[in-house]
Amino acid sequence: MVEGDHSHNYNPALFEKLLFRVSKRWIAGYTAEDAIRAARFCIGSGMSPILNYLGEETSDKNEIDRTVTEYVYLLSLLHANKIRGAISVKPSQIGLTVNFNTCIENLLTISEYAKKQNTFLWIDMESYQFVENTLSAYLDIFERNKTVGVVVQSYLKRSYSDLMHIIELGGNIRLVKGAYSENQTRAFHSSQEIDENFAILMRYLFTHARGTEILAIATHDSKLIEEAIDLCKSEKLMSIVQFQFLMGIRDELKKELVQKKFSVWEYIPYGETWLPYSIRRMRERKRNIIMLARSLIQP
Repeated sequence: MVEGDHSHNYNPALFEKLLFRVSKRWIAGYTAEDAIRAARFCIGSGMSPILNYLGEETSDKNEIDRTVTEYVYLLSLLHANKIRGAISVKPSQIGLTVNFNTCIENLLTISEYAKKQNTFLWIDMESYQFVENTLSAYLDIFERNKTVGVVVQSYLKRSYSDLMHIIELGGNIRLVKGAYSENQTRAFHSSQEIDENFAILMRYLFTHARGTEILAIATHDSKLIEEAIDLCKSEKLMSIVQFQFLMGIRDELKKELVQKKFSVWEYIPYGETWLPYSIRRMRERKRNIIMLARSLIQP
């Protein structure tokens, strides 16, 4: 061993345990039962939960089947615990990476079960390669189940026309900025352009969403949230507007919105693949990295 080499002290299991401890701010844990516990805490804080079983871009058939089974189990737990919430599913997690038909079949299974249990279903949006098929899948499911919504991302240049089309059909939308990397022909790259487009899409939503049951503004950006509140008041849309946040982020702002009687929802992820999700959260916020560093140096 080279002098000064302390690599023998590195303990991967301990490191993962410490990382998991920090990550518990924004993930519920490993299991559906962990997610239900977090959902109860969320309700106790005056909010509503959106539960997501972590995973994406799966092409292994057994893994896809296991994910569908997990969502059905999660829905049964929500029902058994009398929790009024929602679930959120990534199409690439349930077959879209394999082919469109597998994805639709699995989405239908989850959607029909969610409808029976009176639970809202969100279809998450992923990278550009999945956008077209995700929207097609959404509109297909929406014909059979009106308590389903889809995500539109303001960083994509195509989103204005997508939004118009969904709103025209009375669809439910969650508006986000988007966190994927695309080339400049498809996407806005500067945060200013992404924010400006978010505001444009949001104004369109507030002025045209008449048949829509749910209009969700999912951002942690105070300026955009303030504008949404103003639009909400002027358009008298408080009954259909939701403010959605990730678990563990902007907790004070969530409290303020709850006190102002807005509908606040918290996106609560869980599952074995918590590590990639946590790394994304770390990159987003320097404070999270500082928290991790403190955990590593404290006994």
